[in-house]
Amino acid sequence: MDDQLAQLSVVLGTACRQHQLAIATAESCTGGWVAQVITHTAGSSAWFERGFVTYSNQAKIDMLGVRLATLEAYGAVSLETAGEMAAGALCHSAAQISLAITGVAGPTGGSPDKPVGTVCFAWCMKDHAVQTEQCEFIGDRESIRRQAVIHALQGLLSRIGGVN
Repeated sequence: MDDQLAQLSVVLGTACRQHQLAIATAESCTGGWVAQVITHTAGSSAWFERGFVTYSNQAKIDMLGVRLATLEAYGAVSLETAGEMAAGALCHSAAQISLAITGVAGPTGGSPDKPVGTVCFAWCMKDHAVQTEQCEFIGDRESIRRQAVIHALQGLLSRIGGVN
């Protein structure tokens, strides 16, 4: 684990403890990397409730309750799907905040509408509306995935409110 990711883990853990929040993650293209970063810090069981790795569409449906109609209308890589993933992670856990990532990490799988590097994010807190964002990252598969992990965790921190 590099220093930047390790530091994000520590800062996120501190913020979650201060705000008494537990996290659930729903990951597709990052394959559990966000969960790995969060649990890098000792004691993370106090703020990490669970992680879902839902790489296939069927896993998104079965584990998170993503609607087939959403996948058919917008695709797996969409703000709509990311939003349903985040809401489903919260619904199927005891967490108070969740994040979701779905994207095209490459080197194949891109399209003119969703080129390699397209990643959709969602964050959801109990009793709040889901917030979504789409980014276009540049680089190889590893770089795109790493950028997505960092963006997701920084987005989570900004929604928690950082450390008081």
